[in-house]
Amino acid sequence: MKKIAIIDYGLGNLRSVNRGLEKAGANAFITSNAAEIASADGLVLPGVGAFHEGMDQLGPLQEIVIRAAREVPLLGICLGMQMLMETSEEHGIHQGLGLIPGCVRRFPRGSGQKVPHMGWNSLALEKPENPLFAGFGPDEYLYFVHSYYADTLPEFTLSTTQYICPFASSVCHDLTFGVQFHPEKSGAAGLRLLKNFIGIV
Repeated sequence: MKKIAIIDYGLGNLRSVNRGLEKAGANAFITSNAAEIASADGLVLPGVGAFHEGMDQLGPLQEIVIRAAREVPLLGICLGMQMLMETSEEHGIHQGLGLIPGCVRRFPRGSGQKVPHMGWNSLALEKPENPLFAGFGPDEYLYFVHSYYADTLPEFTLSTTQYICPFASSVCHDLTFGVQFHPEKSGAAGLRLLKNFIGIV
């Protein structure tokens, strides 16, 4: 069975992601060990918190993740997805991993809607043929918690979601995937997505 490494850099709901992947049928393990990350068949980068904290905490593992992502599938979840981008505007301008072109921006103020965007919301599949969304219909709801969103080009956007403004709720470039929502908290649809990622690995 292929091994999926959940990257532990001190931020994120690692246990729930691990449980979700195991429920989906993965041989998943949590690690901060560079050699284990480099030798895994697939990677998951979870995360909760501020962008700059995530990049700082990832520290020397940044280069290992970038190198590994050229060889094996990588799934970024929530903050992990945002860290895949080139830059973020959260608390100043900060550099990301640069695996997917684009910038992380704050939801516009003054809409009357609350920030963070929290709760269930739907996806509009922009690339329904992508294997990450195999078996997904037009009205799938996933669970979100975030104040910032990824601003990227249509060619890297797998799905969009509407909240204050339309934003990329999932992204892909080569073997790198990112989802702004939490599949491990999203019931049957989230489990299906994790199974699809396992299938890609």
